[in-house]
Amino acid sequence: MGTSRGRTVVAIAVCLLWLSGCESSTRLGDPFQAKPDAPQGVSSAPDASAPGAPSGEDPSSTGSVQHGARDAGAKRSAGKGSDDVSLGKNYFNAGKFSLAERHFRRALELHPRDLDSWIGLAASYDRLRRFELADRAYEQAIKIGGATGEILNNRGYSYMLRGDHRRARETLLEAQVQDPGNAYIKNNLELLEASARKTKATQ
Repeated sequence: MGTSRGRTVVAIAVCLLWLSGCESSTRLGDPFQAKPDAPQGVSSAPDASAPGAPSGEDPSSTGSVQHGARDAGAKRSAGKGSDDVSLGKNYFNAGKFSLAERHFRRALELHPRDLDSWIGLAASYDRLRRFELADRAYEQAIKIGGATGEILNNRGYSYMLRGDHRRARETLLEAQVQDPGNAYIKNNLELLEASARKTKATQ
């Protein structure tokens, strides 16, 4: 009985450690332009010391969507919509996911085809564990921007949060096909495989 309980505690600890290192391809603080301290982004909490971070030069962005080409025909002018996106990103990076979700939704009321806002909204729903709504937001993002490596990586991370390792792996492999050199995707696949090995070892 004690051994079984001990294995359960070890398995939980491994899962928590693994999730702390999982990363998405877009950093909301200044996505697609600013160079992050470590690969991370939309769906992950900023942590430059996260285990499993890839060595070498950190990517400045996924490269899957160029800045300035994200609105798919609907340009976001300076003003309230733009302010809401910035506030959403700031609240997300501060861990205030309910406030982030609110501002991304407001931005989308003014600019319903803004890709940044859909990606941010999906990520906020992930962190609020409202996965059905996250799925809808990812679908909208894909309709606007296509199934890019960036979006598929974030969706793969979403499946990791749910504990759906099969779909996470399938989605991340698809992301890697779209963007083979993406360090975020590579890192998440490595973390997923490491987690599977550790889980198997504790059984």
